[in-house]
Amino acid sequence: MAILEGIQIQNYRALKDVVLGRTIFDAKADTLPRLMAVIGANGVGKSSLLDALGFLGDCLGEGVEAACDKPHRGGFERLRTQGCTEPICFEIRYRENSNSRPINYTLHIDCDTHGRPVVIRERLRQRRQGQTDGQPYSFVDLTDGKGFAWSGDATKEQEGKDKVSIKMSDRQVLAISTLGTLSDHPRIAKFRKFLSGWYLSYFVPELARSQPMSGADPHLDRRGENLAKYLRFIQRERPAAFKDMLTRISRKIPGIKSIKSVPAPDRRLLLEFHAEGYKEPFFQQDMSDGSLKLLAYLLLMEDPVPAPLIGIEEPENGLHHQLLGLLASEFKTFASQSKGPQILITTHAPSLVDALSPDEVWILTKGHDGFSTLKRAQDVPSVQAMFDEGIPLGSLWFSNHFGLDPQ
Repeated sequence: MAILEGIQIQNYRALKDVVLGRTIFDAKADTLPRLMAVIGANGVGKSSLLDALGFLGDCLGEGVEAACDKPHRGGFERLRTQGCTEPICFEIRYRENSNSRPINYTLHIDCDTHGRPVVIRERLRQRRQGQTDGQPYSFVDLTDGKGFAWSGDATKEQEGKDKVSIKMSDRQVLAISTLGTLSDHPRIAKFRKFLSGWYLSYFVPELARSQPMSGADPHLDRRGENLAKYLRFIQRERPAAFKDMLTRISRKIPGIKSIKSVPAPDRRLLLEFHAEGYKEPFFQQDMSDGSLKLLAYLLLMEDPVPAPLIGIEEPENGLHHQLLGLLASEFKTFASQSKGPQILITTHAPSLVDALSPDEVWILTKGHDGFSTLKRAQDVPSVQAMFDEGIPLGSLWFSNHFGLDPQ
């Protein structure tokens, strides 16, 4: 499974300059773990951090202007850090697998002379095979839509031999969105697949109650609107595994003895929830928001082909605090599987953070200048020592042992 080793975001809303993990500019920093959480008070930029990841995917899939003009973003100038005239910048470091060389991707977005957001810099860099020091070389490098790309699969013998000149006809389109579709650019194609596969969860319980008449989807969508279709796909493609999955999930939802699937007369797939103390079952439409949300997260972790990176904003909303440790443990187990994804959670729930360790938690704060800063909990003096003494991390945060001013 491909892994994100680090990301730097500059000039995106309150994220003037924040770094998670290792980048090309800080090769000595630790790479990102499989499970990570970003904590902080309301208004410090947690939502902006997740939205920045979604923005990258939207730029790739729809172009930079369409990504900027999403209703919740409101255009480029509302996205760019207030008072800033520099471009919005991203620096991504990823590795296709544990045996591959890391690749660094640079993306800069600014306005052209007509005020339209365009790509002004795009670059992919990687060390040559056998290279142990020095700067990585660029195998894709474009400025203002013009540049070059090396073709081939970057073996030691052929690396840098086949150079292709590039001139983008539309500077609102990412070069990797076109080059990544060509068979002679396999590294670009793999990175494109990695970036386009990121999944951000914004689960809406009310939407998950819908029961469409037909259709089956292989993955749960971001808002959970296709939950019934996702279940139908698993039941159709993997019937034995589907029954086992319902049994496993029923043991993890409080008050539920069992979950059974039954076909409706109109051929819809219905779930019966058999609860303690009740003779008659409940159905998907009858479940509480919290139970549906927990169900959706547990189903997400049953995906046989999960996204390489999953982002979840405040999963604690609507859930009882005693369930958060269980949920965090489930996320950790899911992420640690051989084909499991990386999971990034934003939260302000100490009960969830109690299940994590200092190397998995970053603290997001906002200074008096209005800009956000990130610090790993492990890097806060005394936190690791107290954690090693057996004090849960969430309790340390709740008691303000992170040394942060209340906001």
